[in-house]
Amino acid sequence: MFRHPTRLVVLAVLALVAVHADAQKLRKLYHLADSILTERYWRSNIDTNYVTRPETKWTIVGQYNLAGARLRIDGTSSGQTELMDFTTDVKSTVSVNVSYRGLSLSCSVNPAKLWGKYDDTELSFRSYGRSFGFDLTYQDANNFEVEFTTGEDRHKMTLPDNIFRLQTLNINAYYAFNNHRFSYPAAFSHSYIQRRSAGGFLLGASIQAQRGHMEANDMQVDFRITNYALGAGYGYNFVPGRRWLIHFSTLPTIVIYNKTSLSSSDTSYPFHNRFPEFIVTTRFSVVKQISNSLFAGLSSIYYFTHIGRNDQLTFSNQKWISRVYLGFRL
Repeated sequence: MFRHPTRLVVLAVLALVAVHADAQKLRKLYHLADSILTERYWRSNIDTNYVTRPETKWTIVGQYNLAGARLRIDGTSSGQTELMDFTTDVKSTVSVNVSYRGLSLSCSVNPAKLWGKYDDTELSFRSYGRSFGFDLTYQDANNFEVEFTTGEDRHKMTLPDNIFRLQTLNINAYYAFNNHRFSYPAAFSHSYIQRRSAGGFLLGASIQAQRGHMEANDMQVDFRITNYALGAGYGYNFVPGRRWLIHFSTLPTIVIYNKTSLSSSDTSYPFHNRFPEFIVTTRFSVVKQISNSLFAGLSSIYYFTHIGRNDQLTFSNQKWISRVYLGFRL
């Protein structure tokens, strides 16, 4: 059946040698990457009386996430107050985060979107380092409940899809002082463990970019808002017991640059700012260490922005994300 059996044997041996060589290369590459990550992991300049690193290599966290947003537009015309208060549908997702020596990968699923009951889009990125970190959220929303108020008249309704589209980007970054004793990641990413209570001052920068478009009854309304802000705040990790951690921080930033445009049916309208205007970012977290390898908790982040003049026109934005989770260290 085989005319050259010796040649087939030689080819099979060469193939096995090549596979073995590739496996050795992969093992060497793995050990090199592991040694680099391990050295980086333990290199942190921390006071181990206050903060420690988990001894384990792997951290796996399952999360249930809720997110929502609100936009309130207040105006005064001919001495009469007018209000439009838009609230998005609450979005829920289930996610899993896998971390190896501080290097993380996360995947999330929105069940309502899979079942066709939710067509808004939301993206969230976060990185909490010992000294520097940031949160980034982007939302493209079409589903709203709105409350209209004109003078004493008030009514509430659910807008039909695609009447109003709101796209919003929020970014907040921080630098934490006293980071050798006060650990942001202990409260949020769990790559550190806070052993004793400590706090620290924060420097922060915030960016908000928003675009809204409403189209109904042959009328179009468009607005764009861009804010850049700098500021300072404070964060505190309270350790009331051996296995508990409660975190609270607030980071108000003052808007140093704003550009707002407002138009209706191709007619532009002026928008007047006041000073100071703020973007405030607040974070909260509770962590319970159930055992050496098991922990659970909840966390929340809240953004608030208010711009404009109260006697003319103002935009108030609120954005919140809350999470409950259960984690394992292996």
